[in-house]
Amino acid sequence: MVKPSPPPDRIPVNIITGFLGSGKTSAVLNLLKQKPPEEHWAILVNEFGEIGVDRSLMQAHAVTQDRVAILEVPGGCMCCAAGLPMQMALSQLLFLGRPDRLLIEPTGLGHPVEVLQTLYSDAYSETLEVQSTVTLIDARSVTNDRHANHASFIQQLRIADLILANKKDLYSVTELSLIDNLVQQHCDRDIAIYPTEQGKIDLALITQPTAWIPTIGKPHHAEPNYLLAADRVLPDCGYIGAINSTDGFESVGWRFSAANPFDYSKVFHFLKQLQVDRAKAVFITDKGIYGYNLAGCTLSEIEIDDCAESRIEIIAEHIEADWETALLSCLLSD
Repeated sequence: MVKPSPPPDRIPVNIITGFLGSGKTSAVLNLLKQKPPEEHWAILVNEFGEIGVDRSLMQAHAVTQDRVAILEVPGGCMCCAAGLPMQMALSQLLFLGRPDRLLIEPTGLGHPVEVLQTLYSDAYSETLEVQSTVTLIDARSVTNDRHANHASFIQQLRIADLILANKKDLYSVTELSLIDNLVQQHCDRDIAIYPTEQGKIDLALITQPTAWIPTIGKPHHAEPNYLLAADRVLPDCGYIGAINSTDGFESVGWRFSAANPFDYSKVFHFLKQLQVDRAKAVFITDKGIYGYNLAGCTLSEIEIDDCAESRIEIIAEHIEADWETALLSCLLSD
């Protein structure tokens, strides 16, 4: 009698979650630096807005990394994308080649429980192994009731296997104790808290199976006939915008044709004066191509080798009507 072949090893999956501006992308990039050279990793990024900026920014930071596939699912929180869009993205990543590890970065306004439900579903039970879920927190935000009491923030705490108290160089011991209080308040098990900077985390910490197993429910399905602004053909005017909203936050974003470059100084000034929760952008300018990341009052810039078009996504409590006009005024004059 021939013994059946043992099932192949399942692909380890980690969810890297956290509220707006907590440093999720930095944590993913730091994990990438620890990737064994021979391994092939895949990254699935979800964005709250419809435009889709994270993939370009992540690729710009990870240009020296070989064997890394990055895929983006824009258009809302993962709880809305956990139907066909997320399943299609997972299928595409698996089709491109069986990765040795999959990292999933949901939007900071998403509900990661629904992501876990999809990963635990029958469709992936023999393919994927859900390992440690990492939740990042900027300790300074826990003093902001709008953040600390937000349903997404609380859910991110509850599903965590470990918590990174990120940006420790910017907060006090008192703020760190507030994180500990929140964890005890919302979590029903002991969760390790690691103060860190720039999302630094040891890969060895995330290689154990998750201790949090969700109740499997029917995943939400996005409207299949709705074409996101990230996928539409640009109109003759050369740009397109889109608005999204959920749970007390709004997002607005735009795509601009590469044929319409921006004035570097003007677009930098536009970003610098924004007072919003979050903004990410890639701009083709007269001085080159640059990626931007705005969290609170901190704006970072990175030069990018190439991109197909300019994109920007802004998340705030309220959208300002004059942002589009201000952006259009940053375009180079003919």
